[in-house]
Amino acid sequence: MQTDHLLKKALNKEFLTIEEGLFLYKNASIGELMFTGNEIKKSLHPDNFVSWIIDRNVNITNVCTSGCLFCNFYRTQKNEDAYITTIEQYKEKINELKNKNGNQLLLQGGLHPKLGMDFYENLFRQLKECFPEIKLHALGPAEIVHLSKLDNISYEEVLKRLTNAGLDSLPGAGAEILHDRVRKIISKIKCSAEEWLNVMRTAHKMNILTSATMMFGHIETIEERIFHLISLRNVQQEKPANSVGFISFIPWPFQDKDTVLKNKMNINNTVSGEEYIRMIAMSRILLPNIQNIQASWLTVGKEIAQLCLYAGANDFGSIMIEENVVSSAGANYQFDAKGIQQAIIEAGFIPRQRNQKFEYL
Repeated sequence: MQTDHLLKKALNKEFLTIEEGLFLYKNASIGELMFTGNEIKKSLHPDNFVSWIIDRNVNITNVCTSGCLFCNFYRTQKNEDAYITTIEQYKEKINELKNKNGNQLLLQGGLHPKLGMDFYENLFRQLKECFPEIKLHALGPAEIVHLSKLDNISYEEVLKRLTNAGLDSLPGAGAEILHDRVRKIISKIKCSAEEWLNVMRTAHKMNILTSATMMFGHIETIEERIFHLISLRNVQQEKPANSVGFISFIPWPFQDKDTVLKNKMNINNTVSGEEYIRMIAMSRILLPNIQNIQASWLTVGKEIAQLCLYAGANDFGSIMIEENVVSSAGANYQFDAKGIQQAIIEAGFIPRQRNQKFEYL
């Protein structure tokens, strides 16, 4: 294999194999990867715009049975600080979101052993009755698998009932690394890689808008990162022609502060700024059929995220009015609406506020 040949294939948006992706990652320079990622991005987004969004993360509950070794946020039902967010709390949080001109709620839940379909249907309906204009970007494949097992119904039935109750789009949460060797160590109770992917296949057949993620920099190999990306690409390729499928991809480095992975297994986040930029470029190279790639300023900071805009990223994500899970493991960068736009301008681009469909507002 030759680097130049593989980069030319990538520029033509040809699908690279795992072996070709691994060769590029190990042998191409950061400059070559950034140039290639940027050229692919420009072919998909010829304007000079970088998108961003105002939304709010709200955790439905912090009770979770999955026991992921990278998560500091979850609690058991017996913990004194275990909670389920109330409707009055939702109203307060959504009104704060609306006051900041946001209209999307990212609802993330733990895998609560006693909250089944009735709970989520009632919650979504109540939220839509109170705030019909709010978009619910809610749950994720792990929760869909959990609800499917709790209520003994298919993924399709779970998604159908949730969309009828008000679900607008499905986040790509809980992907971590889509390889079962990794998942059996860091999140062994959570859904398998194939279950995660099958939920997304089902959502795409139902024309439900989805996104995809990757949390890397812990126990996975580079080859497993590439496997993850190609798994996403393959599912995107399978989607019906009338479905957008994965509208975006968001990779971020593992945050290690006070996690079991760090404290008991001595696994640290060693992802450098250059390595993160390399992964953004590789994501753009290996995912030519996913339109948008987001730089995670929350976990890598402003300067590295700005450089990612020259490596294939075209989106700067959300101002993150509220974020509890990643922040509890050490991610502590912050932006308000003015700050995120200024960061985009400083990088040489034009900020454009968007919605979950990546439509400019």
